[in-house]
Amino acid sequence: MTKTVPSVSVSYAQSGASTKSNELGMRPMQERAFEKRGEQYLLIKSPPASGKSRALMFIALDKLTNQDLRQAIIVVPEKSIGSSFNDEPLSQYGFWADWHVEPRWNLCNAPGTDGGKVNALGSFLESDDKVLVCTHATFRFAVDKFGVEAFDNRLIAVDEFHHVSANPDNKLGTHLGELIARNKVHIVAMTGSYFRGDAEAVLAPQDEARFDSVTYTYYEQLNGYEHLKSLDIGYFFYSGPYSDSILEVLDPAEKTIIHIPSVNSRESTKDKHREVEHIIEELGDWLGTDDATGFQLVRTADGRTLRIADLVDDDPGKRDRVSAALKDASQKNNRDHVDIIIALGMAKEGFDWIWCQHALTVGYRASLTEIVQIIGRATRDAPGKARARFTNLIAEPDAAESVVTEAINDTLKAIAASLLMEQVLAPRFEFKPKTPTSQADPDFDYGEAGYDKDRCNVGFNEERGTYQIEIKGLAEPKSPEAERICREDLNEVIATFVQDKRSIERGLFDEELVPEELTQVRLGKIIKDKYPELDEEDREAVRQHAIAALNLTQQAARIAAGDDKEPGANTALIDGVRKFAMDVRELDIDLIDRINPFGEAYAILAKTMSEDSLKQVAAAISAKRTSLTPEEAKELAVRAVRFKKERGRLPSISSADAWEKRMAEGAAAFVRFKDEGRYE
Repeated sequence: MTKTVPSVSVSYAQSGASTKSNELGMRPMQERAFEKRGEQYLLIKSPPASGKSRALMFIALDKLTNQDLRQAIIVVPEKSIGSSFNDEPLSQYGFWADWHVEPRWNLCNAPGTDGGKVNALGSFLESDDKVLVCTHATFRFAVDKFGVEAFDNRLIAVDEFHHVSANPDNKLGTHLGELIARNKVHIVAMTGSYFRGDAEAVLAPQDEARFDSVTYTYYEQLNGYEHLKSLDIGYFFYSGPYSDSILEVLDPAEKTIIHIPSVNSRESTKDKHREVEHIIEELGDWLGTDDATGFQLVRTADGRTLRIADLVDDDPGKRDRVSAALKDASQKNNRDHVDIIIALGMAKEGFDWIWCQHALTVGYRASLTEIVQIIGRATRDAPGKARARFTNLIAEPDAAESVVTEAINDTLKAIAASLLMEQVLAPRFEFKPKTPTSQADPDFDYGEAGYDKDRCNVGFNEERGTYQIEIKGLAEPKSPEAERICREDLNEVIATFVQDKRSIERGLFDEELVPEELTQVRLGKIIKDKYPELDEEDREAVRQHAIAALNLTQQAARIAAGDDKEPGANTALIDGVRKFAMDVRELDIDLIDRINPFGEAYAILAKTMSEDSLKQVAAAISAKRTSLTPEEAKELAVRAVRFKKERGRLPSISSADAWEKRMAEGAAAFVRFKDEGRYE
């Protein structure tokens, strides 16, 4: 039996801007990346199927031709993704030559020469050939063997860049840091999600500052699709074996990828083959195996024959035949080629099946990056595909106290991912301070009533898919870097925030929590750690922009999901944001900071747990609650000083205002810690 978590439904309007192309026939993301082809360090942040691979080909060919680089080395996380970088006839787009990889230099397919792939890469470095493709592992070992100086004057392109980490134990991250320090290579990095599930930074701040970014969001991509109009994200809790409940969330009529749980997870029955058999039995009667593809054939109760690809089977011969059938280029546009794919560790990154309507994942995923990658399997545009969905089927936490802590961990990660995906799929926000001299921007539509100089206005630019929102008291970024962060990196700031376990726990279960403690102190610290080069004013501006984006997105999602009317013209989210913002008479930072950003998550959790379970969850969290740390007290003391400058008095410990009282407590704690010598 499953319990349903309210789904997040996101709809979006089509934009003519997303279908424009320049004289070279590039897609919008490719154009955006190509405009920055002259940068030495370039980071392309873009969702799956947006054209990142071809954008890299455009950039690499231009660099090899016009910037006098010797060679290009394309580094991908696994062999299967190497096939994305096939020969490409770019001359049709106005280039003097085509993209070409000699078969022996695609080390994802070739066995390697001179004693293996690493030695083959060494031979390539000594050759006159231009392009090599290899895996992250091959590249790491090659740098270990040949040294960073062997790669001078070359382009290093790293696909799925989120595999990199600033942690010293991450060899690829270490090598990239060494290459950047030497400063004799060009680096183009590509990723569908610039955040890691373990909350580790992808790059050290000083290295990240060297990169110019091209950001192309999920919203921008989906906004330009011809067929796909909406994406639903839902969480469901089950009890007992998941295979007994799977048909409650699986529609056999939808093209679906099912990711069963890892055999090491608690959701697994520890017999992956029996799990696959059980799913097939639930779907219908097994008719045998297709000789040509290896697909399982299953007759459903309504008489249809499903073609099911089993990628869990350990038999290399069987699994390779199924995998080859899925990659058959001649079947790419054949909707009836396969109906359901069942996978364990495969069919995530770099897997292209445009007909997929439903990505069904059993068990929580500790990595938000993995969740985004899985969702990307279902968000390809295809004829007749108006809706896609991502479903996470999760074991319901037991009421027994002994398992509550584990259950919390599972559930909170899923909730954090849900919050994040609301933001990732949101349109772009441009926040502006509301002042007496504010005026309408001719590039934005302010609705039927037009611009009102006495109110905080919301404008929408349909061509760019961008909202302009006025907020009273909003701090403006001063430096170019802070402006860039507010324009391009708010998703990453929010990703880090919602992955902060302490913030989530307190936001969900601490009834005495003052919302400002999360939105100001915790988020402020995250921004300080993430962008240490920013001064205090710019950090505060970034913080205000991030919390505004998070709250507006959640409010819009609630309104859009709660509208009983069928959305018209695919503008539910747009109408929701406009309705929310235009109904707020005095939208200001004080109001935004007082909204608990985890309020929606609490509602989700409360509806999926029994009262007794929820009490035990709260008790477990309360038991781990600690008093202010010296660092938190110092931050609250800084806020208290700012409060005094603004109001002419220190915050009062007896104030009826909870946030003022908290600042006073922090200031007192700061004095105590200082007297105890807790600060250097």
